[in-house]
Amino acid sequence: MTDPADRKRGLRAPAREARRIAASAGPGAALAASENFLRHLTPMPGQVVAGYWPARNEIDPRPLMVRLAAAGMVLALPAVEAPGLPLIFRRWPAEDSGLPLPPPGAHDIPAPGPDCATVAPDIVLVPLLAFDRHGWRLGSGMGYYDRSLAALRRGPGRTHAVGYAFAAQELAEVPHDDWDQRLDWVVTEEAAIRTSSGAPG
Repeated sequence: MTDPADRKRGLRAPAREARRIAASAGPGAALAASENFLRHLTPMPGQVVAGYWPARNEIDPRPLMVRLAAAGMVLALPAVEAPGLPLIFRRWPAEDSGLPLPPPGAHDIPAPGPDCATVAPDIVLVPLLAFDRHGWRLGSGMGYYDRSLAALRRGPGRTHAVGYAFAAQELAEVPHDDWDQRLDWVVTEEAAIRTSSGAPG
C-alpha cells in the first residue's frame, strides 16, 4: 500500500489549484461560509475562537471573526514560536476595535506579537488544502495544526477543530497518518458539515 505521506504529496498540487480556482470567484464565499458557521455552531460569549489571517488563496475567515467579536467572543490568531513546536494563540485584536493588520510573522503571515495575551482556544478555525467528511484534513505538510490540536486536546478543556474551506476542496478520502488530528466540523460556503469523527458538535 502506498505510504500516506507519498499520497499526501501527490494531492497537494491539484488541491492548491482547486483552491486557487475557488478563490477566484470573489469574496461571496467567505460571507456565505460565515453564515453557515453561525447557523450551525453557536459559541458562547466569552469563548475563545482562533481564526487565521488568510494566505495563499485560503478562504477568508475575517467576515466571520468580525461578527464573532461583535457577539462577545474573544478572538485569537496563531503565531509560530519555532519550527517543530505547536502554535501559540494570541488574542487579536488586543482591544475590540476591529481587525487591524498584525505585523508579519513566520512565513510572512501576519501574527500578533508577544505583547498580546496568550489564550487557549475553545474553537480553532483550521485552514486546509483538502478535507473529507470523516474529518481528515490535508495541510501544507509542516504539521503545525496537528501538533497544536494534539496539545490543546490534552488540556483540561474541549477544543473543537473546525475546518474552514471552499466546497471545491472536498475529496472522497484524505490520506492520514497516526498523528493527524481530525476535524469536528468543516464549514464551507455551501454547508456546515458535522464530520464522522465522533466528536461532539
